[in-house]
Parts: sequence; structure tokens; C-alpha cells
Amino acid sequence: MEDVLEVYHRPYDADFPVVCMDEQPVQLTRETCVPLPPEPGQPQRYDHEYERNGTASIFMFNQPKAGKRTVSAQEHRTMNDWAQQVKTLLDEKYPSAKKVVLVCDNLNTHKPAALYKTFPPEEARRLLNRLEIHHTPKHGSW
Repeated sequence: MEDVLEVYHRPYDADFPVVCMDEQPVQLTRETCVPLPPEPGQPQRYDHEYERNGTASIFMFNQPKAGKRTVSAQEHRTMNDWAQQVKTLLDEKYPSAKKVVLVCDNLNTHKPAALYKTFPPEEARRLLNRLEIHHTPKHGSW
């Protein structure tokens, strides 16, 4: 935990932005009944019954000291999905940063090996050279 706290105490540096990453699986639902619109003195009314409509994974990247946040919904949360999100982070969101300091949990997909599984070795190495990964403790919360 001390490692992550040290990272959070670093001063703002645009060349080395500290970005926190998390992902959350979500259930997609669909209304089974059309909600009734609001009327004077009556709020909108809707039935709590729903139909399951699949799942998705929400990836969120947050740079607290710069007030930046990006969110992406993906169909899955595999190693390839994480690797693609990291590539987008480095190449599109922070293209001029020398190195992005990424704080993320210890999920089995959040590993450098994911980059090598997804991209050719030269591309994986290029991405890793611009990435400094810090994992939160297994039973910690950031």
C-alpha cells in the first residue's frame, strides 16, 4: 500500500501523468413495460421488472490531479480488451507523455503479458516502455 500512496503523493507532471484505472462488469437490462410519463402531482411511474440483456465491462481511467476521466464500455474484459485500452490510453489520450504511471488492481488481466499476447513483440515493448504500472494491494481499496 505504501507504494501506491507514494505514487499518489507525487506532484503533478504532464510528462508523467498518474492515471488510476478500474473496470467494472455490469448487467445490461431492458424495460419490459413502457414507463408512464409524469403528470401534475405524479412522478414518472415504471415497473421494476426487467429483462436481462447481456453484460458489458466498463473501463475507467482517471487522472485526479488534472481532473481528467475517460470511460469506455466493452463487450468483454479479457487480456486483449485491457491491452487495447492501454494502447488507446498511451497513443490517443497521452501521446506526448514520456511515461504514464498507471495505478490498477491486481486482476489477472492487468499484466504486461497481456500486451505481448495482443500485439507483436515490438509493439508490446514500445507500449511497456511508456508505462509504469503500480498495483493496488489485493485486499486494499484506492
